[in-house]
Amino acid sequence: MTVTTSTAYSRDLGDELRRLRQRFTGLRGRAMALQLGWDPSKVSNLEHGKIRGTDIDLAQYLTVCGKDIDFFEDFLRRYHNAFDPYLAQVPGNLRTLTMTEAMATGITAYDVLTVNSLLQTRNYARALQAATGQPIEDLDRQAVMRRPNGPKCVFYLHELALRMRLGTAQVMEEQYVWLQANSAIVRIVPEEAATAAFQSACTLFEFEKAPPLVHAESDLARVFAQGEAAVERARSLFDLLDEVALDENRSRRKIAEYRGPTPLRALAQ
Repeated sequence: MTVTTSTAYSRDLGDELRRLRQRFTGLRGRAMALQLGWDPSKVSNLEHGKIRGTDIDLAQYLTVCGKDIDFFEDFLRRYHNAFDPYLAQVPGNLRTLTMTEAMATGITAYDVLTVNSLLQTRNYARALQAATGQPIEDLDRQAVMRRPNGPKCVFYLHELALRMRLGTAQVMEEQYVWLQANSAIVRIVPEEAATAAFQSACTLFEFEKAPPLVHAESDLARVFAQGEAAVERARSLFDLLDEVALDENRSRRKIAEYRGPTPLRALAQ
């Protein structure tokens, strides 16, 4: 067992262990520790991704959960990189991202060509899927935005995304309305801010008891970066965007410029 800095993936895999314990043993954390002959804090820290378990620790834990050697070897393969400061996953894997969003106390995002998935309407998401061939991200993740003590969010959105038509005019109208409804957390980066258009889309997550991390994605990979250089680079980007982005009122008016001549009858999600 090694004490180390937790990462998004170590917390994800730790949570997977917790779910296995609950599903296959019915034991609470202290009872599991007693079964293993461990201190209860070791079970808690392992399940929260705060410590790196040894191969023996994981073998003992998964054996109590009734898992066989094939499961153990697959888990060990994934666990090998759990504490790396940089992690790449296939685009369709949303588990680590979803858990990261749920734990975050702050979410600051920048998108250039499309609306952030946490602010997309369902019709917009379907149109994006039709245009790119990529699967629709689970929009149920947006529930994190509605929590009473949810994360403090700022979404920087380049004006290019407003100009990029996806689907029908009705689809875009719905999306504009939804952005206006969330204008308190949306900052539009005007099209004349050309330098910003060449910056990469990314999201900075901040936590109460864990180091910040940066998330970026493409059609090839989903990347989580917890290295100090990556975090500082993201902070520099958001400092730049804060200088050039429109304020809340001007952002709302900018979105309104793209709306149709008549009000939308209803927002369809």
